[in-house]
Amino acid sequence: MSRLMQCGLMSWLILTQTMSLGVTELSASEVDAKEGTQTNHQAPFPPLREFDEFRQSRVVDRVKLALADQVPARPLGTDSPLVESYLLEGKLAEGNAALTARLQAKPNDDQARFGLGMVQFFQGFEHLTAGLYRHGLRTERLARNSLPQLSATIPQNPNPQPISYAELRVMLQKFVDDLNAAEATLAAIQAPDVKLPLHVGLIQLDATGQGKLVSGKMILVQNRFPFTPADIDSFVVGFDRGDVCWLRGYLHLLAAWGEVLLAVDGQQMFETAGHLFFENPVTPHAYLLEEPRDLEAIMRFDTRMIFDIIAYLHVMRFPLKEPERMKLSLQHLESAVAMSREMWTFYLQETDDDHEWIPNPKQTGVLQRQVTEPMIATWKEVLDEGDLVLKGERLLPFWRGTPAKTRGINLRRVFTEPKPLDPFLWLQGTAATPYLENGVISRFADPQFGANLEKIFGPQQFWGFALWFN
Repeated sequence: MSRLMQCGLMSWLILTQTMSLGVTELSASEVDAKEGTQTNHQAPFPPLREFDEFRQSRVVDRVKLALADQVPARPLGTDSPLVESYLLEGKLAEGNAALTARLQAKPNDDQARFGLGMVQFFQGFEHLTAGLYRHGLRTERLARNSLPQLSATIPQNPNPQPISYAELRVMLQKFVDDLNAAEATLAAIQAPDVKLPLHVGLIQLDATGQGKLVSGKMILVQNRFPFTPADIDSFVVGFDRGDVCWLRGYLHLLAAWGEVLLAVDGQQMFETAGHLFFENPVTPHAYLLEEPRDLEAIMRFDTRMIFDIIAYLHVMRFPLKEPERMKLSLQHLESAVAMSREMWTFYLQETDDDHEWIPNPKQTGVLQRQVTEPMIATWKEVLDEGDLVLKGERLLPFWRGTPAKTRGINLRRVFTEPKPLDPFLWLQGTAATPYLENGVISRFADPQFGANLEKIFGPQQFWGFALWFN
């Protein structure tokens, strides 16, 4: 269930988390250049638990510097695209209908098509979280003091409906269908100069299906990101043709993960440990619902909860239910790589500097992060290597036995010849045995390749850029 929650929440947090963390990732050298002082490098994307001390550092000053350097933001209502009012008012269904009607009347309106794709993207999240709320996701009772951000976004339903594993799969299938619908809409965009300026921090969603809206501003403030409400109100991203590919890439990544979850059979795990995540799961072990189910009881050495966690890990073995979905997941991953490569074709053709989400080397961008030509060239090398791994032309390194220069894992065959999934046997290594081959090992295993990433992107900076670049 934690994987399902991650899939859903990621779709909404991509913009808000990346927006905030991307700005706080300003390198020490950039701040020093502006302030004339010396600092130590901060690792990107600090854990939320560290934000109290993190924001008491110089991050707030960094954000103020970044916002001060922005191109002036568009005021609300000034040449706003049709979709923005629906996103800001949290009326996604109405927005979907209005934009569909606009495209029927004006089939070549790619801004409306871009807006419709955005709406469908966010609707996927709404449908998933509303289903989780309806069926009593235990956001408040699972860990009373550890998940305040989650419970604020999706409060716990006081009168939940029971949920079976079959219903959970239907919910996940709907999420994947929504992602695919959004991707198909965006794939039809042709205009190279399409623009979609949005006040992203003001977008609101109905995360419970009860008409109680959750805004990007609320998420940023509750997670203690170093933004003031005024900063968020004025923050505009001018999404363009390259960003169409960027969003399509993320849609493919989320759909790939969803297909993997649907490929395996989690019935036993659900019936054994579903009571930890839902108030009323349909399980033959109904007596489990009669006991307190607070994860924090582990700290009090509650043996029942401890054994529940052990059982959860013990049944983390997944037979295949729909193995053909693994091939669909592979196709999504390959498409995600293709989209990440294609987006740079459009970014590098841009000559303006208009609230760029991801800038080219001659632009600034709203996150105030410089993107250099060496970064782009190196990122393309990463994409090329990833493409070879997905094609099975490069092998992932194998960590057991005598070190071998040619023995590795054919990742493609993991998807095309799937076996029951056991995460612990993968960690041990024996689950990889059917996929071991002799061949060319991926450059990802080369220490020099990793050292070059550190050199180009900065110490501990690569994964932050990877999240941003998609």
